[in-house]
This record gives sequence, structure tokens and C-alpha cells, in this order.
Amino acid sequence: QVQLVESGGDLVQPGGSLRLSCGASGFTFSQATMRWYRQVPGKGRIWVSIITTDNGTVYADSVKGRFTISRDNAKNTAYLQMTNLKPEDTAIYYCNAYFQRTDYWGQGTQVTVSS
Repeated sequence: QVQLVESGGDLVQPGGSLRLSCGASGFTFSQATMRWYRQVPGKGRIWVSIITTDNGTVYADSVKGRFTISRDNAKNTAYLQMTNLKPEDTAIYYCNAYFQRTDYWGQGTQVTVSS
């Protein structure tokens, strides 16, 4: 079955960096559009970034210039490199795969930005 597993979340100080990973299995990863979302308690899930099957990328304005999305099809893994982190980046980060008209979600990884 389809499985997405996020990792890399941690507690980091403002200005720090983290790299999130999303390991995928159960589908043809290279044919899936991959997205990252984030969510804080009591609020809806917000889109952060997308990478298409041909490596086109788009970012939310709030993270543009600080975050970089990438993928390694040989490793069935998507990444989110986050730099210059701010307290408002604190959230649970979710990986999403869109494959054959179906959305799949991981369980999320917690990122906390605090001094």
C-alpha cells in the first residue's frame, strides 16, 4: 500500500536550518507530484511548496527564498530544505503525493523554531 513517511523535524533556534525528508513507497514515485504542507494547532493545513514530475517548483510567499523543495526519484524521496527559520515556521509539516488522481498523506513531522 501507499506509504509516506516524513522525518527530520526538530527544535531549532531562529535563523537555523533543517532538512525534512519524505520517503515514499507503494506507488511510482517519479510519476507523482509532491507537495509539502504545514499545520498549526487549531488552524487549517497550509500549502508550502510543490515539485512536479519534471522538477518544476513553486513556493508560498511566506517561504520563498528560504525553503527549497527537491526530489530524488532513485531514492523515492522528496525533501524540504529550510533555512533562516522563523518562529512562525513552527508547525507540523506534512508530505503529500498526488498520483493517479489520488492524494496521499504522511503522518507529519514537528518543526519547532524557538530560542
